[in-house]
Amino acid sequence: MTRDDDGGVSFDPKSWAGDAKPPATDRPTDGEATFDVKSWGGDAASPAPAETVAKAPETASRTVGRPPFLAAAGASALLLIGGGLAAHFTGSAAPAPVVVDSGAPSTRLVAPPPAIVVNASRRTLVVAGPAEVATALAGIGIAPDSAVAAARVAGPALGTAPGEIRLVFDLVGPEDARRLTRLEATRSDGAGVVLVASANGSFAPQIVQAKLVAEVKVVRGEMDATSFYNAAVTAGVNDTLVSEIAKAFSYDFNFATDIKAGDVFEVAFEQKVNPSGEEVGPPTLLYVSLQTAEKSKSLYRFLAPGEAEPGWFDGNGRSTVTALMRTPVDGARITSNFGPRFHPVLHYTRLHGGTDFAAPVGTPVYSAAGGVVVSASPSRCAGNMAIVKHDNGWETRYFHLSRYADGVVAGARVTQGFTIGDVGNTGVCTTGPHLHYEVHIDGQKVDPMSIDTGTGRTLESEALTAFRKERDRIDQSRAGGPMR
Repeated sequence: MTRDDDGGVSFDPKSWAGDAKPPATDRPTDGEATFDVKSWGGDAASPAPAETVAKAPETASRTVGRPPFLAAAGASALLLIGGGLAAHFTGSAAPAPVVVDSGAPSTRLVAPPPAIVVNASRRTLVVAGPAEVATALAGIGIAPDSAVAAARVAGPALGTAPGEIRLVFDLVGPEDARRLTRLEATRSDGAGVVLVASANGSFAPQIVQAKLVAEVKVVRGEMDATSFYNAAVTAGVNDTLVSEIAKAFSYDFNFATDIKAGDVFEVAFEQKVNPSGEEVGPPTLLYVSLQTAEKSKSLYRFLAPGEAEPGWFDGNGRSTVTALMRTPVDGARITSNFGPRFHPVLHYTRLHGGTDFAAPVGTPVYSAAGGVVVSASPSRCAGNMAIVKHDNGWETRYFHLSRYADGVVAGARVTQGFTIGDVGNTGVCTTGPHLHYEVHIDGQKVDPMSIDTGTGRTLESEALTAFRKERDRIDQSRAGGPMR
């Protein structure tokens, strides 16, 4: 450090070369400069004259608190860091290293170039099945060998069953050299696998379990003048359930004669949904009720211990299954009853030995009771006809079928409610699609709508206890409570 010609202190940094440190002078009150670093608060490039420092606000000296050449270096470093961040976020190329001269010959700060980072992107695809995964990944720019490797690792978790696969994947790299870092492959129920790429490009699988929630939906409605099918679907019942609803009531109601417009029905069914709220799988019918002017019936679906198939029971645990189904076809209407009539094709009056149910071609026809198929062959008047002999000795006949169900051949054993064929319009004694249904007792034709079909069995002991628990669970959900 040197002094000017007049004996004052020089603030020219170039003149400090011979000094190891600034002179120990401290005269803030006599007009000369002070070297107390606590008082440096003015220009970051050089200290202010003594009289300026003395007049500066107190906060200024406390705020800066560092020598001017460090302040300059700090500011420059901040500018360099800010520039590096800007280059990172804008994706621009890294600038050349910048040398900052603080004014002191021995001080040089070199700012390192910022790293170039290519931002990752996330995409989603839905493919038709597991076999399409590799092709889909290769199609978005992933190297074919990497796409095949990812699909191979994901394969065991996805299985081979048909069904859409949802792919969510993370990519890095330019468009012409995409690299897969993470892949989530799941089915509609949420089950699947997550693949995470390692440093060498291999994939480690993490199995994802299905995440389904069962929701109970309750639908109430009124019968219209058209059909139960129209009324149920209009009210919000899934159309796949209509046939099962009609079948549950087939022992107690004749939909052709017992149901009128304005009759009230209620349906409760369970539907599984995935985390996205999408329905997964078919709904399961839990409860049905029907109230007409003459009677009402409420039924609960229940799988009794030891039974292979669930059945329908009233609130007391009594089965709806009787010796004979009153209506062996879904939702049909009666067009001709049992008794003498003038035949519309043969043009003479004779006994109409059964009941005619009008229904569209293809409507399922059920065996009214368990038994053995006596014959399943065509007849000139009856068309495709099936005859079933039941365990109690009764016999039922089904005319004008469009086809026979698989396995319905002479000697085959069928259960009650088994589909034996579909409604049709075969044979010369028909004027339109319908089922002609007959019941023979001791060799005599009887009115299918008037015979006593018997009563169903009642659950007992542990089966009854289990039924009551299931009944209460369903009733709680119908009332708006949670399923347990």
